[in-house]
Amino acid sequence: MPLMPVVLWTDALVFLLIALGLLFGLYAARHEHLRAPWRRVVQSRVGVAMLVVLSAYGMVGLLDTVHVRLKLDTPADSSAAPQYAPEILSLLDLALSGLRERQEKTYSAPFATHLFVKEAIEQPDGSVIRDFPRLEHGGSHLADPATQRGADILFTAMLGMLKGLVFWVLTAFAILWLIARRRGELMEQTWTAIRAGRTPIPWLTALSMLGLLLILGFVAGELAARYHILGTDKVGEDVFFQTLKSIRTGLLIGTLTTLVMLPAAILLGIAAGYFRGWVDDVIQYLYTTLNAIPGVLLIAAAILMLQVYMSNHAEDFTSLVERADLRLLFLCLILGVTSWTGLCRLLRGEALKLREVDYVQAASALGVGHATIIGRHILPNVMHIVLITLVLDFSGLVLAEAVLSYVNIGVDPTMNSWGNMINSARLELARDPVVWWSLTAAFVFMFTLVLAANLFADVVRDAFDPRLRGI
Repeated sequence: MPLMPVVLWTDALVFLLIALGLLFGLYAARHEHLRAPWRRVVQSRVGVAMLVVLSAYGMVGLLDTVHVRLKLDTPADSSAAPQYAPEILSLLDLALSGLRERQEKTYSAPFATHLFVKEAIEQPDGSVIRDFPRLEHGGSHLADPATQRGADILFTAMLGMLKGLVFWVLTAFAILWLIARRRGELMEQTWTAIRAGRTPIPWLTALSMLGLLLILGFVAGELAARYHILGTDKVGEDVFFQTLKSIRTGLLIGTLTTLVMLPAAILLGIAAGYFRGWVDDVIQYLYTTLNAIPGVLLIAAAILMLQVYMSNHAEDFTSLVERADLRLLFLCLILGVTSWTGLCRLLRGEALKLREVDYVQAASALGVGHATIIGRHILPNVMHIVLITLVLDFSGLVLAEAVLSYVNIGVDPTMNSWGNMINSARLELARDPVVWWSLTAAFVFMFTLVLAANLFADVVRDAFDPRLRGI
């Protein structure tokens, strides 16, 4: 095989989370009390638009989650077992190999053709002058950058826009064909209904947002093949590539932490409210004590302990990627341990109320077991609180990673993340002129993800909250 699959700890948890999400989707599709709120979510223009944006982030993160090792070249007549490179790469790394391998000497501004700092350049006659050297890759195809760069950038952007429009038209045509086939009508009738807004799902909004993302993606792809569209960092790495690689880290912090904290929050919260008495006292004492510990200090202590362990057992880690992955997993565990208490309190209060309703009291009087009552009557009636809390907490966890990495207790410094980009760029703000592009790129991508998550969370909250639905 030319590729050998590699499954890291976080990769396995992501696949588990996807499987759980699919199972929950199948479960919700069979129960109207869960299917109806999600129907309201996809009927919202804001909800559908933000779902497209979050799906785009998710696709990039998923491509960066599938890891492989490349097969090394061996003689054709060799009978030895195939050898694979020690470097672990993702599908995103392979897809963006051009950006990953095109490294300059040091800083360069977005769309620049020369380095950001002057260097001593030896002339053909042997003299030395100080000037801005040409970049090795960015704009290297231009014979005269001073006169050709503007027109070349405009032409390349227009070419990318044209390709994006063509791909969007083909994608929209396929979607329209599927919708028309499901509705049992002609495509012209379906398109007329979509334009008039007579479909339950606002497909026009979804297709418009999809078209915008495709056009931006193709334009960025065409320009990135010729220029460093977001510049380069101190060691000459492409900032656009770093920003795309950071998407996986932000998504993992927001989703894997959920997987860690969800079981404890649900079990302990419902148990405290349903059983009351000494069970409630013990659980309240547990999360009250945990809340009294400063979260940053707990995370810092845990990360330092992990660093000591990895230093003493360096032979257990064959690559830097595995070390960084273990630290990311440990960070998700610690964030999960410190963030389950809020949901636990909400579920405790809801369970205290639900255990007193008539149908729960009747089931208890008829001798129905506690596990059955919790599974059939308590848990389904608190799922809206769980979903609302999880969606609202996602953006907070993404921002938490940036803050923790900024103070050097977040993900491993060798792992691409928006927090590490901000941390490495903070000292460059004191330069003259300022190196602003690394900080700006991390801010824009993180801001877009958090804004989309917050807007989508508002739609989910409105759809699942019975008081807002008038029930």
